[in-house]
Amino acid sequence: MHGPQLIPIDEFNFHARLRQTEGPALVLFSGPDCGSCRQVERRLPAAVGPGMTLFKVDVQKSTALARQYEVFHLPALFLFRDGHYHARLECEVTPERLGRAIEAALARPAEEEP
Repeated sequence: MHGPQLIPIDEFNFHARLRQTEGPALVLFSGPDCGSCRQVERRLPAAVGPGMTLFKVDVQKSTALARQYEVFHLPALFLFRDGHYHARLECEVTPERLGRAIEAALARPAEEEP
């Protein structure tokens, strides 16, 4: 089963695209030379439920954005809903674990962006 595809975004359209996105969205920060990132990119679409929008930031092209979100280790996942930042997700990218982490983060109020 395939889910949504990863939509590339960068530091120039990041905030505008997220503000325009209704519902939950996951943003994957990854790098082209990162093997773990490629694994997460392959697994992520099948690991999320319907209604989730997926975005991907290439940290080599968007270094300012990576610094803003304090991305020091790749891959990194961030959850937004209706354009509002909710959490950095630290979990294995499987439907069960990612689903639990998303559910828990969305049960809390939105947080301030890093």
